[in-house]
Amino acid sequence: MNPINQMNEMNYSPDVKTINPSILYYGTPVILLNTLNEDGTTNISPISSSWALGDCVVLGIGTGGKALENMERHSECVINVPGPSMWENVERLAPYTGKNPVPAEKKEHGFMYHKDKYEISGLTSIESNRVKPARIRECPIQIEAKVKDVRIPNHSPYFAIVETQAIQVHVHQDIILGENHIDPTKWSPLIYNFRHYFGLGEHLGKTFRSET
Repeated sequence: MNPINQMNEMNYSPDVKTINPSILYYGTPVILLNTLNEDGTTNISPISSSWALGDCVVLGIGTGGKALENMERHSECVINVPGPSMWENVERLAPYTGKNPVPAEKKEHGFMYHKDKYEISGLTSIESNRVKPARIRECPIQIEAKVKDVRIPNHSPYFAIVETQAIQVHVHQDIILGENHIDPTKWSPLIYNFRHYFGLGEHLGKTFRSET
């Protein structure tokens, strides 16, 4: 048997198929990222790529949007984490960009310009303590952060990887457990799962490192 055919046969599984998906949003929390416009107002950008390690929160954002432009000019932001009940507010923001004129690549995908993102989303501005961009009152978790590094991958020039440092965390009182913990039985992030919105399912258990 030909070695290549033999290897292909060994790798074959009847319940697995190789596909080419157009996107890889395989189930990540939605973030409403607040950045500072030139005139001191706050822009809100829905994003679906982020992860946290210690006080470092890494964001994945498009290079053609207002958020990256703002963070390259002013190195502060607020990472607002909405709950599942806010999915309609998030979706109201989805077709709009803070860039005027709208970049050609965004216009091709149906994006329109709207300056006041609070108005279009039905959300409420609340002043931040340690950064200039405002927070979103309705979001159960609001993280004030400093932008530490912006990098555009060579293999994916349409997206930027932004490293931020969390400097202050605000949480709705009804999901706080004790002094400094968030109750996982009362909090659920809004999940973006292949361009559909979901909340978390039932509680399955906890890791051995859990403090609650």
